[in-house]
This record gives sequence, structure tokens and C-alpha cells, in this order.
Amino acid sequence: MSFEELEHTADVLMRIRGATLSELFSEAGRAMFHVMYGPCEDRGIVRQIALEAEDLESLLVDYLSELLFIADTENLVFCTFDVDLQGNQLSAVVRGEPFDPERHAGGTLIKGISYFGLEIVKEKDVYVVDIIFDI
Repeated sequence: MSFEELEHTADVLMRIRGATLSELFSEAGRAMFHVMYGPCEDRGIVRQIALEAEDLESLLVDYLSELLFIADTENLVFCTFDVDLQGNQLSAVVRGEPFDPERHAGGTLIKGISYFGLEIVKEKDVYVVDIIFDI
């Protein structure tokens, strides 16, 4: 669906929308990597993620934190996110490319995901969450 950056005093605040919870999680991954690296292309790098958490908000933080960990340790940038949610269990296939300093160095380094104010809500036909990325 969409994501947009909102005004925040110190960190990056993003409002994420998705028609389904799976799309919401996919858009959250896309938003995070957009903030960090800008444009990305699927160049054949594929990673699979499987997680489970007590609630959807914790699952979202765990998912985004896992993406950050993989990107940092393997020097990768992800741009497509195929997420499947079954209750509080997540399986995802993410695709992207190796980090290229000439193409990806213009973004903002994200150090973590904040739980502050994190609540997934359903508004009419769309799920919405505001996420603070710690920079």
C-alpha cells in the first residue's frame, strides 16, 4: 500500500499502511530500507526468515530487527518483501542486492526499532502502524 515519513524530533517516524497484515509487514520492511539506502533492485540475493512472537507488535519489531541484523552482518540491501503471517508466526522471503557504496550510501543509518507508541490498528479497510526508527 504505502508508507510516509512523519515529523519527529530526533528519530525517523514512519506511518505504514497495508490492506492486509502481511502487506503491512512487507511495507514496513520496504520503508525501513528506503530510509537507509534509497533505491534498490532485486539482483538475486534471497533470504528466508521465520519468527514467532507473543503479539503482532513484538513480531513486527523482531522482523525488522532481524532484517537489520542480516543487512548489517551480510552487507545486503533488501527491496522486495514477501511476508506470510499465520497468527503470531511470520515467514518471509526477502530479496535484494549487495550493498554498493556508490548507490546506497546516501541514506540514514537505523540502529533499531522503538516499541514507543507502537500499535497496529485497523482503520476501515486498512491496517496502520506508526514506527519510530532509532537513528
